[in-house]
Amino acid sequence: MAEWAGASESDLKEAEAELLPEGRSGLRIKGWLVESSKRPILGSLAREELEKELGVSHLPEMVFGGSALCLLHEGSGVKLHYNAVDALKGWMEEALPPVEVPAAAKWKFRSKPSQQVILDYDYTFTTPYSGSETLDTEPEKTNPEEYHRLYWQECDEQIDLTVLSKKEPILFYNEVVLYEDELADNGVSLLTVKVRVMPSGWFLLLRYWLRVDGVLMRLRDTRVYCAFSSDDKEMPVIIREICWREATIHSLSTKGFPSDSTAYMDPNLISQKLPIIKHKSQRLILSRSAD
Repeated sequence: MAEWAGASESDLKEAEAELLPEGRSGLRIKGWLVESSKRPILGSLAREELEKELGVSHLPEMVFGGSALCLLHEGSGVKLHYNAVDALKGWMEEALPPVEVPAAAKWKFRSKPSQQVILDYDYTFTTPYSGSETLDTEPEKTNPEEYHRLYWQECDEQIDLTVLSKKEPILFYNEVVLYEDELADNGVSLLTVKVRVMPSGWFLLLRYWLRVDGVLMRLRDTRVYCAFSSDDKEMPVIIREICWREATIHSLSTKGFPSDSTAYMDPNLISQKLPIIKHKSQRLILSRSAD
Protein backbone atom coordinates (compact mmCIF):
# COMPACT_ATOMS: atom_id res chain seq x y z
CA MET A 1 0.00 0.00 0.00
CA ALA A 2 1.37 3.40 -0.95
CA GLU A 3 2.13 6.03 1.60
CA TRP A 4 -0.44 8.69 2.37
CA ALA A 5 0.34 11.83 0.42
CA GLY A 6 -2.79 13.81 1.17
CA ALA A 7 -1.46 16.07 3.91
CA SER A 8 -1.40 19.68 2.78
CA GLU A 9 1.56 21.97 3.26
CA SER A 10 -0.51 24.01 5.72
CA ASP A 11 -1.31 20.86 7.77
CA LEU A 12 2.37 19.98 7.92
CA LYS A 13 3.40 23.52 8.80
CA GLU A 14 0.76 23.86 11.52
CA ALA A 15 1.88 20.55 13.03
CA GLU A 16 5.54 21.63 12.81
CA ALA A 17 6.23 18.59 10.65
CA GLU A 18 8.58 18.19 7.72
CA LEU A 19 8.55 15.44 5.11
CA LEU A 20 11.84 13.68 4.50
CA PRO A 21 13.81 14.55 1.34
CA GLU A 22 12.87 12.94 -1.97
CA GLY A 23 13.89 9.32 -2.07
CA ARG A 24 13.02 8.76 1.59
CA SER A 25 9.56 7.96 2.95
CA GLY A 26 8.60 9.56 6.24
CA LEU A 27 8.72 12.78 8.23
CA ARG A 28 10.15 14.60 11.24
CA ILE A 29 7.75 15.88 13.85
CA LYS A 30 7.99 16.93 17.51
CA GLY A 31 11.40 15.30 18.03
CA TRP A 32 10.49 12.10 16.16
CA LEU A 33 11.91 10.72 12.93
CA VAL A 34 9.40 8.32 11.37
CA GLU A 35 10.67 6.48 8.31
CA SER A 36 9.59 3.45 6.30
CA SER A 37 11.55 1.60 3.65
CA LYS A 38 10.22 -0.86 1.11
CA ARG A 39 12.60 -3.21 -0.66
CA PRO A 40 12.06 -6.06 -3.16
CA ILE A 41 11.56 -9.70 -2.19
CA LEU A 42 14.83 -11.38 -1.29
CA GLY A 43 16.45 -13.15 -4.23
CA SER A 44 17.80 -16.70 -4.07
CA LEU A 45 21.30 -15.72 -2.93
CA ALA A 46 20.01 -13.39 -0.20
CA ARG A 47 17.57 -16.12 0.94
CA GLU A 48 20.40 -18.62 1.24
CA GLU A 49 22.42 -16.15 3.29
CA LEU A 50 19.46 -15.49 5.59
CA GLU A 51 18.78 -19.21 5.99
CA LYS A 52 22.42 -19.69 6.94
CA GLU A 53 22.27 -16.77 9.39
CA LEU A 54 19.14 -18.13 11.05
CA GLY A 55 20.18 -21.78 10.84
CA VAL A 56 17.04 -22.90 9.02
CA SER A 57 16.21 -24.56 5.69
CA HIS A 58 12.79 -22.97 5.22
CA LEU A 59 11.63 -19.38 4.87
CA PRO A 60 8.33 -17.80 3.79
CA GLU A 61 7.79 -17.61 0.03
CA MET A 62 8.14 -13.84 0.07
CA VAL A 63 10.56 -12.27 2.54
CA PHE A 64 11.05 -8.52 2.31
CA GLY A 65 14.31 -8.60 4.20
CA GLY A 66 15.29 -5.00 3.50
CA SER A 67 11.89 -3.51 4.27
CA ALA A 68 11.34 -1.90 7.66
CA LEU A 69 9.57 0.73 9.71
CA CYS A 70 11.63 2.81 12.10
CA LEU A 71 10.60 5.41 14.68
CA LEU A 72 13.44 7.29 16.33
CA HIS A 73 13.01 9.76 19.20
CA GLU A 74 16.07 11.87 18.58
CA GLY A 75 16.15 13.53 22.01
CA SER A 76 16.30 10.31 24.08
CA GLY A 77 17.75 7.98 21.45
CA VAL A 78 14.80 5.58 21.80
CA LYS A 79 14.39 3.66 18.56
CA LEU A 80 11.55 1.30 17.65
CA HIS A 81 12.25 -0.89 14.65
CA TYR A 82 10.10 -3.44 12.81
CA ASN A 83 11.70 -5.88 10.35
CA ALA A 84 11.38 -9.40 8.95
CA VAL A 85 14.67 -10.82 10.24
CA ASP A 86 13.88 -10.16 13.91
CA ALA A 87 10.36 -11.48 13.37
CA LEU A 88 11.69 -14.73 11.91
CA LYS A 89 14.05 -15.07 14.88
CA GLY A 90 10.93 -14.93 17.06
CA TRP A 91 9.34 -17.66 14.91
CA MET A 92 12.39 -19.88 15.46
CA GLU A 93 12.48 -19.30 19.21
CA GLU A 94 8.78 -20.00 19.72
CA ALA A 95 8.92 -23.10 17.48
CA LEU A 96 5.23 -23.99 17.56
CA PRO A 97 4.26 -27.51 16.46
CA PRO A 98 3.06 -27.72 12.84
CA VAL A 99 -0.65 -27.22 12.20
CA GLU A 100 -2.25 -30.46 11.05
CA VAL A 101 -3.63 -29.99 7.54
CA PRO A 102 -5.44 -32.73 5.57
CA ALA A 103 -3.84 -31.62 2.32
CA ALA A 104 -0.36 -31.37 3.82
CA ALA A 105 0.81 -34.70 2.40
CA LYS A 106 0.42 -33.25 -1.10
CA TRP A 107 2.47 -30.13 -0.41
CA LYS A 108 5.84 -29.94 -2.11
CA PHE A 109 9.16 -28.33 -1.32
CA ARG A 110 9.12 -25.04 -3.17
CA SER A 111 12.78 -25.36 -4.12
CA LYS A 112 12.58 -29.09 -4.97
CA PRO A 113 9.12 -29.90 -6.42
CA SER A 114 9.96 -33.61 -6.70
CA GLN A 115 10.23 -33.99 -2.94
CA GLN A 116 7.41 -34.00 -0.45
CA VAL A 117 7.36 -31.68 2.53
CA ILE A 118 8.25 -33.16 5.90
CA LEU A 119 6.14 -31.03 8.22
CA ASP A 120 8.35 -31.20 11.28
CA TYR A 121 8.48 -27.42 11.73
CA ASP A 122 6.02 -24.54 12.01
CA TYR A 123 5.44 -23.93 8.30
CA THR A 124 3.00 -21.09 9.13
CA PHE A 125 5.91 -18.90 10.35
CA THR A 126 3.85 -17.76 13.33
CA THR A 127 5.85 -15.24 15.34
CA PRO A 128 5.43 -13.69 18.79
CA TYR A 129 7.41 -10.70 17.51
CA SER A 130 6.15 -7.37 18.83
CA GLY A 131 8.95 -5.13 17.54
CA SER A 132 12.57 -4.31 18.33
CA GLU A 133 13.78 -1.51 20.57
CA THR A 134 17.27 -0.05 20.98
CA LEU A 135 18.99 3.11 22.13
CA ASP A 136 20.30 4.71 18.97
CA THR A 137 22.42 7.18 20.89
CA GLU A 138 23.51 6.87 24.50
CA PRO A 139 21.85 9.58 26.64
CA GLU A 140 24.11 12.00 28.50
CA LYS A 141 25.39 10.42 31.70
CA THR A 142 26.19 12.03 35.03
CA ASN A 143 27.94 8.88 36.22
CA PRO A 144 30.55 7.25 33.94
CA GLU A 145 29.61 3.82 35.25
CA GLU A 146 25.93 4.36 34.62
CA TYR A 147 24.31 2.43 31.79
CA HIS A 148 20.91 2.62 30.18
CA ARG A 149 18.59 -0.05 28.89
CA LEU A 150 15.09 -0.24 27.48
CA TYR A 151 12.44 -2.70 28.55
CA TRP A 152 8.66 -3.09 28.44
CA GLN A 153 6.90 -3.02 31.79
CA GLU A 154 3.38 -4.36 32.18
CA CYS A 155 0.90 -1.67 33.18
CA ASP A 156 -2.80 -0.88 33.51
CA GLU A 157 -2.68 1.92 30.95
CA GLN A 158 -4.40 1.28 27.65
CA ILE A 159 -4.39 3.04 24.32
CA ASP A 160 -7.17 5.64 24.29
CA LEU A 161 -9.23 4.71 21.23
CA THR A 162 -11.32 7.89 21.53
CA VAL A 163 -8.15 9.92 20.88
CA LEU A 164 -7.42 7.85 17.79
CA SER A 165 -10.96 8.34 16.48
CA LYS A 166 -10.68 12.10 16.79
CA LYS A 167 -10.77 13.90 13.46
CA GLU A 168 -7.39 15.37 12.63
CA PRO A 169 -5.14 15.41 9.56
CA ILE A 170 -3.15 12.31 8.70
CA LEU A 171 0.31 13.70 8.06
CA PHE A 172 1.88 10.37 7.08
CA TYR A 173 0.60 6.83 6.57
CA ASN A 174 2.30 3.73 5.25
CA GLU A 175 1.99 -0.03 5.34
CA VAL A 176 5.02 -2.29 4.99
CA VAL A 177 4.81 -6.03 4.25
CA LEU A 178 7.57 -7.94 6.07
CA TYR A 179 6.85 -11.47 4.87
CA GLU A 180 4.09 -13.51 3.25
CA ASP A 181 3.39 -17.14 2.38
CA GLU A 182 0.31 -18.55 0.65
CA LEU A 183 0.79 -21.99 2.25
CA ALA A 184 0.78 -23.75 -1.12
CA ASP A 185 -2.60 -22.16 -1.94
CA ASN A 186 -4.07 -23.49 1.30
CA GLY A 187 -4.34 -20.13 3.07
CA VAL A 188 -2.12 -17.21 3.98
CA SER A 189 0.56 -16.30 6.49
CA LEU A 190 1.20 -12.56 6.49
CA LEU A 191 3.18 -10.13 8.65
CA THR A 192 2.69 -6.39 8.09
CA VAL A 193 3.27 -3.18 9.97
CA LYS A 194 1.44 0.08 9.35
CA VAL A 195 1.89 3.52 10.88
CA ARG A 196 -0.25 6.64 11.07
CA VAL A 197 1.11 10.02 12.16
CA MET A 198 -1.21 12.82 13.28
CA PRO A 199 -0.49 16.26 14.78
CA SER A 200 -1.19 14.82 18.25
CA GLY A 201 0.90 11.65 18.04
CA TRP A 202 1.58 8.43 16.14
CA PHE A 203 -0.03 5.00 16.13
CA LEU A 204 1.13 1.74 14.60
CA LEU A 205 -0.22 -1.76 14.13
CA LEU A 206 2.04 -4.78 13.70
CA ARG A 207 -0.15 -7.68 12.58
CA TYR A 208 0.54 -11.36 12.02
CA TRP A 209 -2.40 -12.97 10.23
CA LEU A 210 -2.79 -16.70 9.58
CA ARG A 211 -5.56 -18.49 7.76
CA VAL A 212 -5.21 -22.22 7.13
CA ASP A 213 -8.20 -23.02 4.95
CA GLY A 214 -10.72 -25.27 6.65
CA VAL A 215 -8.56 -25.60 9.76
CA LEU A 216 -7.43 -22.54 11.71
CA MET A 217 -7.26 -18.77 12.00
CA ARG A 218 -4.71 -16.91 14.11
CA LEU A 219 -4.34 -13.17 14.66
CA ARG A 220 -1.53 -11.57 16.64
CA ASP A 221 -1.79 -7.79 16.88
CA THR A 222 0.62 -5.35 18.47
CA ARG A 223 -0.66 -1.78 18.77
CA VAL A 224 1.69 1.00 19.84
CA TYR A 225 0.77 4.62 20.57
CA CYS A 226 2.71 7.72 21.53
CA ALA A 227 1.24 11.17 22.18
CA PHE A 228 3.64 13.98 21.37
CA SER A 229 5.09 15.84 24.36
CA SER A 230 5.68 19.56 24.72
CA ASP A 231 9.30 18.70 25.58
CA ASP A 232 10.79 16.68 22.74
CA LYS A 233 13.97 16.01 24.74
CA GLU A 234 12.42 13.97 27.55
CA MET A 235 11.65 10.26 27.44
CA PRO A 236 8.35 9.83 25.54
CA VAL A 237 5.40 7.89 26.95
CA ILE A 238 4.92 4.88 24.68
CA ILE A 239 2.10 2.39 25.34
CA ARG A 240 1.96 -1.03 23.71
CA GLU A 241 -0.95 -3.48 23.65
CA ILE A 242 -0.48 -7.07 22.53
CA CYS A 243 -3.55 -9.14 21.67
CA TRP A 244 -3.47 -12.70 20.36
CA ARG A 245 -6.62 -14.32 19.02
CA GLU A 246 -7.10 -17.81 17.62
CA ALA A 247 -9.84 -20.28 16.71
CA THR A 248 -10.35 -23.39 14.65
CA ILE A 249 -12.84 -23.28 11.82
CA HIS A 250 -14.69 -26.12 13.53
CA SER A 251 -15.10 -24.18 16.79
CA LEU A 252 -16.41 -21.18 14.87
CA SER A 253 -18.90 -23.30 12.94
CA THR A 254 -20.29 -24.73 16.20
CA LYS A 255 -21.06 -21.15 17.24
CA GLY A 256 -23.03 -20.54 14.06
CA PHE A 257 -20.31 -18.85 12.03
CA PRO A 258 -19.64 -19.97 8.44
CA SER A 259 -17.38 -22.99 7.94
CA ASP A 260 -16.35 -21.86 4.46
CA SER A 261 -12.89 -20.28 4.52
CA THR A 262 -13.92 -17.71 1.91
CA ALA A 263 -15.92 -16.01 4.67
CA TYR A 264 -12.66 -15.23 6.48
CA MET A 265 -10.56 -13.47 3.89
CA ASP A 266 -10.33 -10.14 5.75
CA PRO A 267 -8.93 -10.18 9.31
CA ASN A 268 -10.53 -6.81 10.03
CA LEU A 269 -13.98 -8.32 9.57
CA ILE A 270 -13.52 -11.45 11.67
CA SER A 271 -11.11 -10.38 14.39
CA GLN A 272 -13.85 -9.90 17.00
CA LYS A 273 -15.15 -13.40 16.32
CA LEU A 274 -11.87 -14.94 17.42
CA PRO A 275 -11.50 -15.56 21.16
CA ILE A 276 -8.64 -13.80 22.96
CA ILE A 277 -5.80 -16.12 23.93
CA LYS A 278 -3.56 -13.46 25.44
CA HIS A 279 -3.77 -9.73 26.07
CA LYS A 280 -1.43 -7.36 27.89
CA SER A 281 -0.57 -3.67 28.09
CA GLN A 282 2.97 -2.40 28.48
CA ARG A 283 4.86 0.85 28.81
CA LEU A 284 8.36 1.40 27.48
CA ILE A 285 10.82 2.16 30.28
CA LEU A 286 14.31 3.66 30.03
CA SER A 287 16.16 2.49 33.12
CA ARG A 288 19.28 4.09 34.52
CA SER A 289 21.32 1.64 36.54
CA ALA A 290 24.85 1.30 37.78
CA ASP A 291 26.89 -1.89 37.93
